[in-house]
Amino acid sequence: MTLKLAIFYVVAAFTLWAAAVVVMGKNIVRAAVALIFSFCGMAALYVLLDAEFLAAVQVLIYVGGITILLLFAIMLTSRIAAKAARVVNDQVVLSAIVAVGLAVGLIYASTSGFATTSGPPRLRETAPFLGWALLTKYALPFEVVSIMLLAALVGAIVLARKE
Repeated sequence: MTLKLAIFYVVAAFTLWAAAVVVMGKNIVRAAVALIFSFCGMAALYVLLDAEFLAAVQVLIYVGGITILLLFAIMLTSRIAAKAARVVNDQVVLSAIVAVGLAVGLIYASTSGFATTSGPPRLRETAPFLGWALLTKYALPFEVVSIMLLAALVGAIVLARKE
């Protein structure tokens, strides 16, 4: 086992642990803090894949922006931080069956040689490639997502205003 593989396993276990705390946590503030750790773990995994630009974007946008905005929303909502979230799932059996089936499918695909590769691709020139892809091949989906985010923002303003 190489050092890079050992670091990958440690970071992956940390990220999965943080994601499990987000999903199964009863305190919403602790779940939001665990979400920060989960995003940081994903950024570390991007660094291990030699995608430093994506790691920086992950930290700046998700950790620095979205999660902090989520924490502010939790803190500004009236007394939600002190309450424990009611965690009730009526579809536990169905979701467990889907999760086990997905895990079996992923394990089968990774061990049977279904997708044979020589490893992850080297992403040395990530920023120029992403810029070219966003402005040529993926220009329309990029604009559609921006319009959807604008519509969500206008909807949130309409719902939040007092009449």
